Amino acid sequence: MSTQRQNCNGVCVRACACVCVKPCLFRYDEIHARRLQPVQTTEGPVPCEQDSLPPRFPYNRPEFLDLTPELLQYSTEHASRPVLALKRGSRLPWKTGYAEVINAGKSMLNEDQASCEKLFVKKPNSKHRNSTLLEDNRDGTGIPLHFWGVFDGHAGSGAAIMASKLLHRIIRDRLEEICHLLEDPAGVPPICLAKNGSPYQNVTACPEQLVAWSFVAFAFHFSRFPCQDDLIQREKASYAISGGCCALAAIHLMGKLYLANAGDSRAIIVRNKEVIPMTNEFTPESERQRLQYLGFLRPELLGNEFTHIEFPRRIQHSELGKKMLYRDHTMTGWAYKTIVEDDLKFPLIYGEGKKARVMATIGVTRGLGDHDLKVYNSNIYIKPFLSCVPEVKIYNVEEHKHGPDDVLVMGTDGLWDVTTDREVADAVSAYLSCCDPSDPMRYTLAAQDLLMRSRGVLKERGWRLPSEKLGSGDDITVFVIPLAGQETET
Repeated sequence: MSTQRQNCNGVCVRACACVCVKPCLFRYDEIHARRLQPVQTTEGPVPCEQDSLPPRFPYNRPEFLDLTPELLQYSTEHASRPVLALKRGSRLPWKTGYAEVINAGKSMLNEDQASCEKLFVKKPNSKHRNSTLLEDNRDGTGIPLHFWGVFDGHAGSGAAIMASKLLHRIIRDRLEEICHLLEDPAGVPPICLAKNGSPYQNVTACPEQLVAWSFVAFAFHFSRFPCQDDLIQREKASYAISGGCCALAAIHLMGKLYLANAGDSRAIIVRNKEVIPMTNEFTPESERQRLQYLGFLRPELLGNEFTHIEFPRRIQHSELGKKMLYRDHTMTGWAYKTIVEDDLKFPLIYGEGKKARVMATIGVTRGLGDHDLKVYNSNIYIKPFLSCVPEVKIYNVEEHKHGPDDVLVMGTDGLWDVTTDREVADAVSAYLSCCDPSDPMRYTLAAQDLLMRSRGVLKERGWRLPSEKLGSGDDITVFVIPLAGQETET
């Protein structure tokens, strides 16, 4: 047995809540010795007008973890931060591996959510066209659709829980509307995506098969996430749905993987130890020009308190009339301007890196929910600046021969804040190379290993990495998906 496997299991014995790997990692006597209080199933703080509304879905962890109430309680312990993963004997589609851990105290509950589903796309029955959202049509007929999603919640877990319960069904239902096009690619209208995802690129010659997949991506891009976002907004009238969430989803349909990302979660493909980035992060820095352009076009959204212009630092009143570096939506670099009274307003985007914020409030610029989010102590809504439209990338699984160690890694930002793409790829490749290829838990063990590398070990000065740098204090959720999993299932 490798040292790495021993280290992984050693940590799990001390910290893991429900992973059943050899040896047995969970001590039930330890749990029952605690004086347990029931986990609150509300979805975190909600606006006062929603206090009397029931939650759309009660708080829980992903259904595939199959947690008992005692384990659910144990999973909320910030001091030990137990690792949750699949039990031995449980199995997700494609032998997918999964692990998660709660934050170090940033929020009371783990605001990340995840889903992994196998569904079937088939022509809708007109009699039940509007009643399929909560149904899983698991009769095994139709075009197989595999779905993985990670949802990084903020300001409450309500939006993330709702997305994890419904997004895959919304995608399936919408794809069923174009099922006839999937079954007959020759009948697809001449729509093709450009490399940047724009559907407005004129393409004079495009193979029918490419058009078929592009049409699916087009529909996925412009319909699915906004549909989920609209649903959240509508149901807030009847339910308490707190906060918002970043959304990262992967679907496998007819030989292709579609990765859709809205937020700062990330996905990479590790193939032959090579890193293939499959997402871009959407933050105030990466979307500066889009946000500034909206502020320029719609100055009323700034509430007479913010300016769309960015400066290297806050402007002081004493600097009126002086020249200062600035940039706006038309600029990629900096130039000088003379400071005027309007420049004293707080900048729409302020801060750098992970500290950058929109209107001094939120650090991500795409996602779902946040319909009630306002600037502190004001009536200025931030939602107009937040987009629910994901970026979609396509990976053709059938064009490549994949080995058992080639994987898709999906994770919330808690993983990537302290671990680079290269480090993740190296860690996964090294861990899987030491695992028995026939072990059905190998991908879950690899997910655990990644998670614990980013969480670190609790020391006197907090959670620390082996380098003594701070580990991630955020919620962490990780999927490790074998790209050869489709072959093993069929």
